[in-house]
Amino acid sequence: MKKLKFTLLSLLVVLISCERDDICAETTPTTPRLIVEFYDVNEPDDISPVTRLTVYGEGLADNPTNDNTEGTLVYNINSTSIELPLIIGNEGEITTSRFILEKDTDHRLDDDVDTESNIDIIEISYETEFVYVSRACGYKSIFKNIQVSYEISDDGAWISGIEVVDTVEIVENENTVHVRILH
Repeated sequence: MKKLKFTLLSLLVVLISCERDDICAETTPTTPRLIVEFYDVNEPDDISPVTRLTVYGEGLADNPTNDNTEGTLVYNINSTSIELPLIIGNEGEITTSRFILEKDTDHRLDDDVDTESNIDIIEISYETEFVYVSRACGYKSIFKNIQVSYEISDDGAWISGIEVVDTVEIVENENTVHVRILH
C-alpha cells in the first residue's frame, strides 16, 4: 500500500511540475523553407506550372533516377511552387544554398515518354539569424538579406528571370511566397 501511495504521489508531483512550455506543439513555427512560385514570363501575374520538374540540392543527389531519389525535393511532377530547405549557417555570416531545377525530366517513368530535360541551377545567398522560440522548442533559424541568381546549363536556360518578392525582408515563415521564377 505504501508503494501505491508513493507511486501516486510521484505521478502527481510530475504532472503538477510540468508546464505548458515543456512540450513543443506541432503548430509552433520552426525554421522556414524558402517558398518559390513559378510564373509565365509573358504574363508575369499568371502562375505557370513547370512541366515534369525535379529539384534536388547540389551534392545531395547526382542525377536522380527511378531507383535513386535520395535528396530529391520534387520528383518528376508538374509544379507551380516548391519549398526549399536552406542550409543553416553561422549567425551573421553569408551562407549559400544551391539547387538543381530540372525541367522536362527525362528519367523514364514509362517507355512512352521521350523528352530531353533542361537543367538550371539556382543559388540562394542569405544571412542566418537564430531566434528563441520557447524552452521546449529551443531556437529556430530565420534568413535575412536573400539574394537569388541562376546558372544556365549547356542546353540553354528555361528560367527567364528570378525576383525576390519586394515585401520579403526576412524569411521567417512559410505563409507567403518569397521568390518568383519566370519561365
